[in-house]
Amino acid sequence: MALSPDTTRPAYDRDLPTTSLATPAEDMRTMALHSVSWGAVIAGAVIALVAQVILNMVGLGIGLSTVDPAGNGTPTAGSLSSGAGIWFVISGILAATAGGWLAGRLSGKPANTTTAYHGLLAWAVSTLVVVYLLSSAVGGIVSGASSAVSSTLGGAGNLIGGSVKTAAQAAGPSLPGMDNPFSNIESKVRNGTGNDPEALKNAAVSAMRAAVTGDATQQKDAQEKAAQALAKAQNIPVEQARTQVADYTKQFNDTVAKTKEQAKQAADTAARVGSQSALYGALALILGALSAFFAGRGAAVDPVLTRTAVDATTTQRRV
Repeated sequence: MALSPDTTRPAYDRDLPTTSLATPAEDMRTMALHSVSWGAVIAGAVIALVAQVILNMVGLGIGLSTVDPAGNGTPTAGSLSSGAGIWFVISGILAATAGGWLAGRLSGKPANTTTAYHGLLAWAVSTLVVVYLLSSAVGGIVSGASSAVSSTLGGAGNLIGGSVKTAAQAAGPSLPGMDNPFSNIESKVRNGTGNDPEALKNAAVSAMRAAVTGDATQQKDAQEKAAQALAKAQNIPVEQARTQVADYTKQFNDTVAKTKEQAKQAADTAARVGSQSALYGALALILGALSAFFAGRGAAVDPVLTRTAVDATTTQRRV
C-alpha cells in the first residue's frame, strides 16, 4: 500500500499558506534586480579611498604652503587646526560621492533604490578600512607613549623611593617633559658640601629626600634629621641648616604644584582637541554617508531592452 503525505492542517492553524501573485520568473527577476554586486561595492570603496588620499594630499600641500617660518603671516595653530578639520569633512564628502556614484553605476541595476544602497555599502567599506588603518596607527602611537610614560614613572619611582606618591607622580601626562623636582635640590646639597666625604653627601641627600617626600605626619622629624645631616655635611650651624631645609622644602612643593597645574592644562587641551576631532569625524561620516547614498541613487542605469517585432506577412491564396 502506497503511503501518501499527510496534507491535513491542524485545527489551530488558521493562517493561509504563503502565497504570491508573482510568477517564479518574476521572483527571480526581482532577486536579480535587488541583489548586491560586491564587485561594484569594492570598486567604489577603492575609488573613495584613493580620492580621500588625493584630497588629503592637496589639503596638506595647501596648508604647508601657508607656513612661512621667516615671516609673520603664518596662520596660528588654532586656525590651522580648524582649517584641517573643515577640509577633512569636505574631502570625506567628495570622496564618498565619487565612490558611491561609481558603485551604483557599476552595479548595473536600473532601480535607483538598489544603486543608492550600493553607494552606501561602498562608503561603509571604505570607512571600515580607514578606521582600521587609523586604529592601527593610533595603537602604535599610544603604545609608544605608554612605554615612555611607564619608563619615566619608573625612573621617578626609583629616585624618590616608591614609598609615597607625590603630586609630581600624579601629573603623569607632563612627566616626560619635566625635570625631576628633587634634582635641583640634590645638586645644591652636593655642591654645597665642599670636599667632605661622599658618605656625608649621600647621607645629607637621603635625609633631604625623606624630608620633602616623606609622610606628612613625620615631616618635622624628617626635616630635623635632614638639618642635622646637612649641618654635619656642610659644617654649618644647625639653625642655618634648618633654614636651608625649609627653603628646599618650599622649592620642592612649588615645583610639584607647578607640575600639577601644567598637567591639568595639558589634559584640558587634549580633551578639547579630542572633542573637536570626534565632532568633525562624526560630521564627516554622516555627510559622507548621505552623499554616497544620493550619489549612488543618481547612478542608476537605464535598462537595455532588445525587442524583436514579428513581421506581418500577407498570405495569398491561390485559387
